[in-house]
Amino acid sequence: MAENTPSPSYDREARGVRLVAVLLGLTVVSGLIDAVSYLGLGHVFVANMTGNVVVLGFAAAGAPGFTVLHNLTSLGAFLVGVVAGGRISVRMDTGSRRTWARVSLGAEAVLVGVAAVIAFAAPGDHATTYPLIALTAFAMGLRNAAVRTLKVADISTTTVLTSTLTALVADSVAGNGWGPGSLRRGLAVVGMVSGAVLGAWLTLHHGLRYPLLLAALAAGVFALTASGRE
Repeated sequence: MAENTPSPSYDREARGVRLVAVLLGLTVVSGLIDAVSYLGLGHVFVANMTGNVVVLGFAAAGAPGFTVLHNLTSLGAFLVGVVAGGRISVRMDTGSRRTWARVSLGAEAVLVGVAAVIAFAAPGDHATTYPLIALTAFAMGLRNAAVRTLKVADISTTTVLTSTLTALVADSVAGNGWGPGSLRRGLAVVGMVSGAVLGAWLTLHHGLRYPLLLAALAAGVFALTASGRE
């Protein structure tokens, strides 16, 4: 009896780091980037749009330290990134999660890398604030579109944890018992907190340059190594 051998396309999809590990790594990057944007770019979130909309309300009410235009720039760039990601996904339509993951993460690495170059070229220059917000928010919007397309169970987003925390607690011992996705959800929470701590420390002690460079390098590594399997 002939042995069943995996097809070349299956082998190609399976080659690389599993998507679950990649997306959990991206939660760390999200926490890092939001720490950079909030602490270094004028109290604005570029990954967490829920927080950004709330902060926009603070700015609109005249709360000190907040700027409406900063938040509108972030929100607008993020939405444009989502639209771009959605259109690219439709045009590619290869059926390969590996290809889409690598293309989208490669684009994120380039965008955040350009932001890092700007931060290195003009450290502390307030004229770079809006370009940095726009580049990083666009990258996060593109990523959210990519994650939505990848449809990995229990990690529906790498930037917002409200639904993740709700599901985690609901499935906990205090709720209905641990569900099959509890470990992934718990690691996503830990990942984002860890990224925020690292990003805050780097921003407070070394400015915007190094955390942005680190985020770009991480996205680049994931772009080169992601597979199409969960």
